Amino acid sequence: MKCGLPVIFAVIVALGASWIGLVIAPALQLGTLKETTVLNTTDVYPPQRTGAATLGLQAYRANGCAACHTEQVRQDGVTCEVVLTDAGKNPSAVTNLLTALTLTGLTKDQAEAVSGKITAAGGKVETHIVPIGSDLDHGWGVRRSVAEDFLYDNPVQLGGLRAGPDLANIGLRSPDANWHLLHLYAPRSVNTDSKMPSFRYLFTVQKIGAAPSPDALNLPAAFAPPAGFEVVPKPEARQLAAYLLSLRANVPVYDAPFTPPAKP
Repeated sequence: MKCGLPVIFAVIVALGASWIGLVIAPALQLGTLKETTVLNTTDVYPPQRTGAATLGLQAYRANGCAACHTEQVRQDGVTCEVVLTDAGKNPSAVTNLLTALTLTGLTKDQAEAVSGKITAAGGKVETHIVPIGSDLDHGWGVRRSVAEDFLYDNPVQLGGLRAGPDLANIGLRSPDANWHLLHLYAPRSVNTDSKMPSFRYLFTVQKIGAAPSPDALNLPAAFAPPAGFEVVPKPEARQLAAYLLSLRANVPVYDAPFTPPAKP
């Protein structure tokens, strides 16, 4: 009994600290979080979701999508690359210098040193910030996820298992709503290797009336309903697709800077 009270006290402290760290701290962080600005612009991030996408967040939750997908891109760090923007009045000298220098995968100090040499030769350069990491190599994002990405999520559904790919910017990778609807109804109709189960209960199979419904899915023959029938998405399916299209974490912010590619 002499050891009982210290043990109980230690358990209470451990549980209390865990609860504060896992519940209170995130709630305080997101509870006071405000929109931020996109680096080097006046644009505000994140944009408010449409009503359909907001309802789609609840459909995402109700259908357990977070059990197999994450919405949190990780990165290992950043490197710098030096990009020539103008060869100046002595382009041959600058070109010869470039062949002798390493321009990518640099630290900040290395990038500054390389930029100094090119500038001294008469060229003009820019230093670009390039995030690196396996998630980025997979094409799941262009930078790590930050708290601002989840400002309008209630609840936040980071997920903990990647049975399927991360969805943090799926709205950019697959920007077609019809693709998402086909994927929800018959995943292997658009991805033969998909492990995702079909969510056919989010759709209605109905007889074709005087004319086919404009909302009917254009399914491959192997997944199409019997002749004379069509597959039409229910509102929940359209809302879920709208939510997936809203996942576009692709702008540089203060907590996760990078240099966007130049627009063509």
